[in-house]
Amino acid sequence: MADSAYDPYQNRNVEKPISNFGAFISLIKCVIGTGVLALPLAFRYSGTILGIVLLTLTAFLLIHGIQLIVRCMVECSRRMQIGYATYPEAMVYSFANGPKCFRYISKAAGYLADIVLCSSHYGICVVYLVFVSSNIKSVVDQTVDLEAVVDIRIYIAVIGLLSIPFFCIIYLKYLVPLNFVANLLLYIGFAMIFHYIFQDLPPFSDRSFVGDPLKLSIFFGIVLFSISSVGVMLAVESKMARPQKFIGWFGVLNLASFVVVISYITFGIFGYWHYGEEVQASLTLDLPTEPMAHAVRILISIDVFLTIPLSGYVVIDIIMTHFWNKSGNLKRALLKEIILRISFVLVATLNAIAFPDLGPLLAMVGAITISLLNLVFPAILEICLYYPEEFNYGRFKWKLVKDIIMIIIGFLILIQGTVFSIIDMVEFYGS
Repeated sequence: MADSAYDPYQNRNVEKPISNFGAFISLIKCVIGTGVLALPLAFRYSGTILGIVLLTLTAFLLIHGIQLIVRCMVECSRRMQIGYATYPEAMVYSFANGPKCFRYISKAAGYLADIVLCSSHYGICVVYLVFVSSNIKSVVDQTVDLEAVVDIRIYIAVIGLLSIPFFCIIYLKYLVPLNFVANLLLYIGFAMIFHYIFQDLPPFSDRSFVGDPLKLSIFFGIVLFSISSVGVMLAVESKMARPQKFIGWFGVLNLASFVVVISYITFGIFGYWHYGEEVQASLTLDLPTEPMAHAVRILISIDVFLTIPLSGYVVIDIIMTHFWNKSGNLKRALLKEIILRISFVLVATLNAIAFPDLGPLLAMVGAITISLLNLVFPAILEICLYYPEEFNYGRFKWKLVKDIIMIIIGFLILIQGTVFSIIDMVEFYGS
């Protein structure tokens, strides 16, 4: 058994660490994004009362998954007696100590974690480029008298090029001011949206309390996309000056999650209350064509635009620290990272230009990555870590039972999300 007195936190060296407040701001920013605008639609499918219950339970389950990952990574660091074990390193170590069937694939598990993380956040960056471009195009088309309608691909190219300087900010610490400004703009935008929502509210009893059970899969799809951002959360924890304050009852993660859940419930409830069955996929589409509504679209677009460097940070960090500069001895590492960052933006931009309608495909990627990163992987990590004889799963093996339930839920989400996404892809691309 490893030295139980070894404290990984005391042996973690972080260049340019971020404060607890910086971590709090970054967590809110990485979770509250474009998905929140679709929550009124989610409540349309679930109903008001059932929606509150299911949203809270789903958020609790996903946040528990993040906490479980962090605890397992810290435990792996303690047993390996190193300052910090990355997610893939924790996967390799845990699998190597688990049942025999997991030991054979321990190295592959580490690579799989990297691939899933990179795929998830790369897809998010592409979606954000399309989202910002679509909203800016909508405002321009409605306010500027152009001789010809400009193709959305032109907007995507411009937005992609404009994001390069921000994406070249290397240290997470220096992204905190951007995240703070983005959060400020987002909540100003929310306040302006509520100006419309609170006008002429119908009786609350006119809205369904419990929705159609057959439509709940759509509700979960929207909520899962809205809440999860595993890679950024782990990146934030790894760069904190006091990482031990990340988890715990009043840790940074729980405090940020509380703000997020309250914001989501409020937005979802009131959006559905006002627009009812007519609510659209994004609440910005329900707003009228007037200057204040255009200002809302611009504010939210700027917020999402400033979030692109935070989402892409995960991919660059994995490539640099896990592969290209794993030893830390890469010559001209700074220059090469800048080139990598510029290349990443250009590839994502070209991807968005070539396929601006990636919704169905990215929905499938989202279902796969969220189910694996938030539920299946954390549960397997804990099962394998406490499999050796000198450890245990607690009284009545409650940890093992809980982890098995998480794995079952994760695979149900994986199967359901993949099937529905394939159906949507066939219908969308086939037409």
